[in-house]
Amino acid sequence: MQDGGQGQALFEEMNKQPLRCRVQVILPIERPYDYLLPYGSDGIQVELEPGQVVMVPVGRRILPGVVWDGVADENVPLKKLKEIAEVSEVPTLREELRKFVEWVANYTLSPQGSVLKMALSVPQALENLVGQKLYRLVTDNPKEEGDADTGKPRLTSARQKVIDVITDSGGWTLADLAREAGVSSSVVKGLEKLGLIESYFDAPDFSFSVPKPDAVGPVLSPDQKAASDDLVSRVQDQAFSTVVLDGVTGSGKTEVYFEAIEAAIKEGRQALVLLPEIALSSQWLDRFKKRFGVAPAEWHSDLTPALRRKTWRAVAAGKAPVVVGARSALMLPYRDLGLIIVDEEHEGSFKQEDGVYYHARDMAVVRAKGCSCPIVLASATPALETMVNVQNGRYERLILPGRHGGAGMPDVELIDLRFDKPERLQSGPGWLSQALRGAIRQTLEAGEQAMLFLNRRGYAPLTLCRTCGHRLQCPHCTAWLVEHRRFRRLQCHHCGFSASLPENCPSCEAEDSLVPCGPGVERIVEEAKLLFPEANVALMASDTMTSPAATKAMVDRIQNREVNLLVGTQVVAKGYHFPFLTLVGVVDADLGLFGGDLRAAERTFQLLHQVAGRAGRAEHKGRVLLQTSDPKHPVMQTLKEGDRDKFLEIEAETRARGHLPPFGRLAAVIVSGPDESELDNFCASLARSIPQIDGAQILGPAPAPLALLRGKFRRRFLIMSKRTIAPQGIARSWLAQLKAPSRIKVIVDIDPYSFL
Repeated sequence: MQDGGQGQALFEEMNKQPLRCRVQVILPIERPYDYLLPYGSDGIQVELEPGQVVMVPVGRRILPGVVWDGVADENVPLKKLKEIAEVSEVPTLREELRKFVEWVANYTLSPQGSVLKMALSVPQALENLVGQKLYRLVTDNPKEEGDADTGKPRLTSARQKVIDVITDSGGWTLADLAREAGVSSSVVKGLEKLGLIESYFDAPDFSFSVPKPDAVGPVLSPDQKAASDDLVSRVQDQAFSTVVLDGVTGSGKTEVYFEAIEAAIKEGRQALVLLPEIALSSQWLDRFKKRFGVAPAEWHSDLTPALRRKTWRAVAAGKAPVVVGARSALMLPYRDLGLIIVDEEHEGSFKQEDGVYYHARDMAVVRAKGCSCPIVLASATPALETMVNVQNGRYERLILPGRHGGAGMPDVELIDLRFDKPERLQSGPGWLSQALRGAIRQTLEAGEQAMLFLNRRGYAPLTLCRTCGHRLQCPHCTAWLVEHRRFRRLQCHHCGFSASLPENCPSCEAEDSLVPCGPGVERIVEEAKLLFPEANVALMASDTMTSPAATKAMVDRIQNREVNLLVGTQVVAKGYHFPFLTLVGVVDADLGLFGGDLRAAERTFQLLHQVAGRAGRAEHKGRVLLQTSDPKHPVMQTLKEGDRDKFLEIEAETRARGHLPPFGRLAAVIVSGPDESELDNFCASLARSIPQIDGAQILGPAPAPLALLRGKFRRRFLIMSKRTIAPQGIARSWLAQLKAPSRIKVIVDIDPYSFL
């Protein structure tokens, strides 16, 4: 029989007001919803704390959400509230991450639920898991012998793939392990039979091997040692600071921040390295594994679903010591982040222009502050915004003035295309000047490697009819179709539309009248093979480097000197080290200088400087030839002189005169819709409601340069304000005056990087 005290307590528990909490759901909504706490098997509500991941009913769906900070509204009638459906067993999202989500949403004017969705980007990782049959590596002697000479089992390439996967991180199910290694399940079972791996029954082990914290790295130069000591002390202090690691190409910035990563590992904290092109960074991954003995956890779009789930859970549990990833890795739920590295911090690919518009470099600084950890911005060509922050004392700066190992910087020469015009070939126009042809021939005869750079994919950027002048355009975008002769297709590089090259002109139906205009890298490859038939020519572009494996294979070919003439787009500028590459020829150095982009000159300088940095990185002297029709342009002159700081000074003066970033603030408002008339009417209404604000103005509407994109018509407004006036408040109050029709989408891009 129950005593009176217990009975009274139970009665009070059953009759008190049901408890409720706030839950932020991963929908494009501005604020959390209120829910009832779930009931346990004993009929008593389960208390939850902020940060716990839950599954909640939204309409007819069950969606992930997070118990959010704050108090639920007690005035909402109980009958309107739904009960939390399930509580996930994943680790609680820390207060630091929840505040970061709120900050990003407020800064970018994005729904808070959309930002949270980036943190909970792997729904499968949120599922509660029971014990399963898993596989791990066996360190004891194998059961069977497969090789009479060595006494060890024979490892086929398929078996080695499984061993590689399970060595870096154990605890795989049979299906996931086979899928991750790209083999059949029979290969896994065969390894178990040999005794090289074993099965066991448990919950999946979401963890990655810990890098060796005392691994011996290369001998650092005095400048490198001073910089690494500074970074190590910052990691050990466990305090926020922003440091710009400013070093010339080939100065060993990676080895310097590897020392800081080692310090974070010793402190028992996690390190995050953001790279602009994670799928193209095979050399970086090889260097990391050589330095620390194991591979880091990777985070990018090419991961399999199984590895994405494993990595997310490992990060959340603090069992992924080092994560290297693309910009989305910034949003992962780290257990204890102790260091952030943003490599090639100037790269425009750190800006996300889909969904939530944000710049990963700038948001990484905010996250580092919330985690009380240092952040390192590494680059040979830091962004102007970054250097202004250094000058203003917001960031500190460490300088690596020389190349590692005593290698010198390459000599840069300008080829004036007005006087050294490329000769016509039998097959059509030529694009390589006599000076560049001679330099390539000389380099190949010396047994060294040369590279031709053109930042334009495909064979030709435009195809037109020589009879009527018709130009082949994308039916869904304001863009010309690019010919890709390798695939015998025409392609739009903005929406992905693809079509075969027609035999007749679509306009006048003239036969054999379509001609390619201008060069792409495929056309340069064609010319290179014609001029240098003895050369081993290879193409390196995003069209050919479709996976990390393909990239690694190409990098290995170049390092093994199976290629001596490389043709590439901007993917070749991503920090690759080819010791025998001594000549870089830029086919069109003026490409990208014009078009109305406020950062056109800066981007061109950075790209060409990085490309030039591929030459002469070892004992052989490097040489860079830039083909240009405007050799007097400040970009060309400062590249020739090797005076980056002078370029930044000129660029800063130009921007300051126009009150442009970083000396002013910008926000773009992009309005799009399928009906052009409806779109223009709404934009006219927006224009009539533009507020008058001291220190700020709103320009527009104007057709976007890509006025039609993916079948949607587009118009742009531009908010320009003084540095002291935040454009977010202006955009928020102005756009709140009018509700957009259902078919019209309004996007706000704070601090825009693209003006298309």
